[in-house]
Order: sequence, then structure tokens, then C-alpha cells
Amino acid sequence: MLTPPKTAKLPIERVHHGDVYVDDYEWLRAKDDPEVVAHLHEENAYTNAKTEHLAILQEQLFEEIKARTKESDLSVPSREGDWWYYTRTVEGQQYGIHCRIPVASPDDWEPPVTDDSGAPLPGEQVLLDDNVEARGHEFYSLGSLDVTADGSTMLYGVDVEGDERYTIRLRAVDGTDRVYPDVIEGTAAGAVFDPSGRYLFYATVDESWRPDTIWRHEVGTEASDDVSVFHEPDERFWLGVGLTRSRKFLMIEAGSNVTSESWLLDTADPTGEFAVVWPRKDGVEYDVEHVVAGGRDRLLIVHNDDAVNFELVSVAASDPQGARRMLLPHNPAVRIEGVDAFRDFVAVEYRREGLPRVAIATVPPAGIPADATPDDTLHELSFDEALFSVGVGGNPAWEQPTLRIGYTSFVTPSTVFDVVVATGERKLRKRQPVLGDYDATRYAQRREWATASDGTRVPISLVYRHDLVTLGDPAPTLLYGYGSYEHSIDPGFGIPRLSLLDRGMIFAVAHVRGGGEMGRLWYEHGKKLEKRNTFTDFIAAARHLIDEDITAPDRLVAQGGSAGGLLMGAVANMAPQYFSGILAEVPFVDPLTSILDPSLPLTVIEWDEWGNPLDDEEVYSYMRGYSPLENVHDGAHGGRHYPRILAVTSLNDTRVLYVEPAKWVAKLREVGADPLLKIEMAAGHGGVSGRYSAWRERAFAYAWVIDAAGAHPSGE
Repeated sequence: MLTPPKTAKLPIERVHHGDVYVDDYEWLRAKDDPEVVAHLHEENAYTNAKTEHLAILQEQLFEEIKARTKESDLSVPSREGDWWYYTRTVEGQQYGIHCRIPVASPDDWEPPVTDDSGAPLPGEQVLLDDNVEARGHEFYSLGSLDVTADGSTMLYGVDVEGDERYTIRLRAVDGTDRVYPDVIEGTAAGAVFDPSGRYLFYATVDESWRPDTIWRHEVGTEASDDVSVFHEPDERFWLGVGLTRSRKFLMIEAGSNVTSESWLLDTADPTGEFAVVWPRKDGVEYDVEHVVAGGRDRLLIVHNDDAVNFELVSVAASDPQGARRMLLPHNPAVRIEGVDAFRDFVAVEYRREGLPRVAIATVPPAGIPADATPDDTLHELSFDEALFSVGVGGNPAWEQPTLRIGYTSFVTPSTVFDVVVATGERKLRKRQPVLGDYDATRYAQRREWATASDGTRVPISLVYRHDLVTLGDPAPTLLYGYGSYEHSIDPGFGIPRLSLLDRGMIFAVAHVRGGGEMGRLWYEHGKKLEKRNTFTDFIAAARHLIDEDITAPDRLVAQGGSAGGLLMGAVANMAPQYFSGILAEVPFVDPLTSILDPSLPLTVIEWDEWGNPLDDEEVYSYMRGYSPLENVHDGAHGGRHYPRILAVTSLNDTRVLYVEPAKWVAKLREVGADPLLKIEMAAGHGGVSGRYSAWRERAFAYAWVIDAAGAHPSGE
């Protein structure tokens, strides 16, 4: 009989607000301690032994994912300047290859036609081959990639540890392949050139991994000579830097979870001083886009100042704190999420009835008065599926006549359209290939509604094979949840998921409070002192699926990651009787310990999401009451018991430290549970790098899910 690793107890008292909590496993935080590393290896060995019977199924799932995926493929090229940029993949290689070809003429707005082979396009220039850069490294992640406006020089930032700290290097892409001596270490993702190409701007992080300083680097100089152009001392705020699509302004953005502030600098003077758009105001968030109306520079601002679901206004770029012109007023039924501005049109993204939407409006031509605004008639793009996701993406060019959008649903593979704004014509550019015999008509998607304990109706999305599943006859089901940071889990296609559906499983998403699916208040009522709504909504969704005979407790597995992993830990304590298994990925299961320590990565900025338990006794008590680690209970209590649990984490994760699930697993074993812990020893928050490695990781998790749900392991 297999015996789980023994975890030594070294009690440490944590005392806050008169409350004493004894933490027996905090010693596991010492990442470089040989005893800790040895213990983590023991956990992996135990997990491997306990899942050995799933080895064949894991291999089957990996091969199914691989067989359905077009391994040599090519993204739809996007025009920027005089080039079409794209990324392609090659069968057998883990990473993408970033390439470009020249445009045929200034009026060339038709992406080059590609065949089905994924072969290089005629005239291709390889800018960066991630497979070459990743050689000799167990982990690889590209955090920045930018090319100067004249197309001659490239910057790229690489992380080979998984800790989200990137080293920037420069390379000539003018045919000489000259490598610049410039090397900038310890940066955040997202570095950019200014339009002149003489300077690049980037962020560095503090000891808590918070991007806190923006720097200007002159190409060809030492990094030690770089100039700090902005520093953010408030630990609640993260910084980022970029360019407006028009390339008229450099922009610095500072944001906490609930407050934001932006600064602009005319790119004609890249060494000048950034000027604030709107001074920060606690609880007010805003995003800025540049547009030209009537020959004058205007700023479009989406904000929530006295507008909980946000509104869209226009201000003069020369006086952004002056008069505001209303474009889209606040609507309690519509959550405005963003605006993208182009020379001749704007696109607005918003959310209505639980689904994302996109609409287009034209910008008045030159000659109209300076206070003119985009046409107040928005033309919403319509689709014929009941559940779908649509969003703006891949539109780098200011003067382009088309809007590129991405579209998908649970049954429609990811699709790229170019919408010709002048005519409304929708051009299909690419649909994600699904090899084999995939037939969308065999799959069904639908919306269910659960009722929470306070009467709130909670949406649940389902997808399944209607020829294998009869609703009303309980089927093995995977119920996914997240519910934090206003992040919405919208309908989307996934090739790996087909391996579950083809085994007669239902995949469901509980759109719980704390997410953003139903508007801003949906988020507000699932955070801080209302966080329990996230957990009870998920439990209500599970109960609904069981009451409607869609599934049964011995056939229902729950899944969530990161903050969704906190959700998994909470429901494991609160309602273990509804689940046959719980998959918790990089789970935030020791939240109180983390949020009480300002020196840890992300802690201070997280106070806007969870509350500040250091200074607020009510917040401390509330979090103490739901912390998964601190509320592990005796399996015999109330007749409840823990289901099977698999926790997956990464050693180099800087967002949710590996120690949290390691402690949780040890605590669960104290009360007789038998959880499994899988630690990726060379990965970060997003898991392993490389697509084949990621497929194997997903195959491992899904094999465990299939087994825990009692689904048929062999599929069709």
C-alpha cells in the first residue's frame, strides 16, 4: 500500500487582532532548503505512483490532442508599417517562430493568402525563432517583442526561469543580423520602442515583483545610463508603458484593482515630461485612446466616475481635464469594457446579458468642428449562436480600413474575421483547424440558471455531445469556476476539451459573482466582505446540476486555478458532498498568510480585492472564516468527507507560491484525506512552457478528471 509523504510539523504562531493561529507547515516556504526540495520531490513521486494506473489514458489523451492539432500552422498576418507580421509553428517544435514579409504597396490591406501546409510565406524573414532561444533551458517565455517603425531593429525580452523577470536584448533586422551590445535585465513584460526608434521604454519590478518604475533607454548605450522617467511609490499600483495606436503619444498607465491613472507624452519629444490625463481618484478607473476628429486631437476615455458600469466620453487632448463630451452614457444593463480608436472609426467592446459584444462607429471626417464626436449610432456585430465570445484583436495599424475581430463559442473553433468598416462586409481570414472527424453539429451548448441562497440567479454554461449525453440522465461532468478580479469566463473552444466531451462528459462553467459576466456589480458583490458569494454561487451551480439530474455527486468534478483555486479549496470545505473530485491548479489556498505579509509578491495590490486584514479586524475575521487551509475540518464532522483532490503548482510561481498548496495538502492529510500534489519544478504561474509540454500537463490533469468523474476512459 502506498504511503503519502510525511510532512514534519514545526509550529509557528501567527498572532493578529488577538487571534492565534498555529501554522505547522510554514517551514515549507524555504524554497532553497534541501529538505524542502526533497519533500517536494517525494510529493511528485507519490503522485506519480498513485496515478500510474492512468499512464495509458494520459498517453491516449496527449495523442488525441496532438492528432487534432495542426502542428505546422500560421497565424493571420497583421500589417504594421511596411510589413505583414505573423507567427508560425512547425511540427515537432515546442515554440513559435516570429516572421514578416513586406507589403506589396501602401494600399495593400489584404493579408497574404496562406495554404494549409503552414509553410513559410514567399519572401519571409525570420525575426525570432523561440525554439532557438529556448535551447538549453527547461523553461522559456517571451515577454516583449517590438520592432522599430522603420522596421530595422528588434527588441525582445526573455524569461528562462518562470519568475516573470525578463532580459531585453536588441538585434538588427535590416539584413545584417547585427546583435546590439544592449542588455537590460530584470524587466517586466511589455517593452516598446518610441516611433523614432532611438529610444525604448520599459518597466522594472521591485522586490515584490511589482512593476514600479518606467525607464528610457537610448539604443546603443549602457543600461546603467538609463533614465527613470516615472516611479510609482504606492504599492497598490502596477505600471505599464505603451504607444497609442496613432503613435502620437507614449502612455504610462498605473493601476490598482480599483483605481487607475494615465500619463501621456507627445512622441515628437520622447525625452520630455509625461503629463497626467486625469489625476487618480480612489475607486475610479479609466482607459484612454487617441482619436482625431475635425483635425483636432481628442481623447476617448472609458471611466466609472459615478458610472458603475462605465461610460465613454471625449475630451480635448490639449486639455484632458477640461470639458467632457458624452458619447455613451452609463447603462445599468450594459458594462462598457473598452474602446479602440483608428483614423476613420472606433470599436467599442461591452457586455450585455452575460456575453461580450463589439460595435463599430465612424469618426467624422476632417473639416467638422473640433468638438465633433464619433457617430452616436453604434453598429453592433451580430452572430447566430446563443452563446459566443467576440473581441477586438490584432489591429496595430492606425489607418487600416478593416477591424479584425476574434470569435469563438464552445462548439465553434477560434475564428478571425476582418470587418470592412465602410461596407460592413465580414471576411473570414482563418478558423482554427481541428483535424480528424470533428463535426460541430454533434455538440450542443446551452445556458442553465441556478438560484443562490440569497435569490440571485447564477448563469451556468454547458457544452456536451448530444448523441452521447441525454440531459436528465446524470452524466459525468467537469464544473469550472473562477470568480475574481472581474475576470469573465466566456464561451470558448478548446481542442483538449474534446477528449472529455467525446467520452460522454459535460463541461460546465459556473459564472459566479466576483467575475464580470453580468456587469460591474456582479464583481463588486463577489469581493472583500462579500467574497463568500463566489463560493456559495458555485455550490448553488453544483446543486442545480445535481437537482436537475444533469449530473450526480459521484460524477461531478470541480476545477479552478489561481484565485479559482481558492474557490476550489473553499467549496471542498463547505460542500464536499457534491463532488467526486476537485482539481485545484496553482491554488491560492493560504490567502490570509499571504495577504498579511506586505513583503510578498502581489500582497499590497491585492488588498483592493480581498481587503486589508493587517489593519481591519473585520476583514481578518472574514478571511479567517473562509481560508481553505485554515478551515480544513475533520472528515467525520457532520458526516462530511473530502472528495479526491489534485493540486497542481509550480516551483517558480511568483503569483501563488508553491508553498500554499504544499501546506494545504499536508493539512488535508491530517484529517484523513488523501490529496495529491504535483509540482512543476521548472515553471511559473502559467505552468510549463512549450506546447507539447503543455499538452502533456493537460493530459495528466484530464486523465485524473476522467477517472474521478467515472467517465469511460476510452472515448468513442
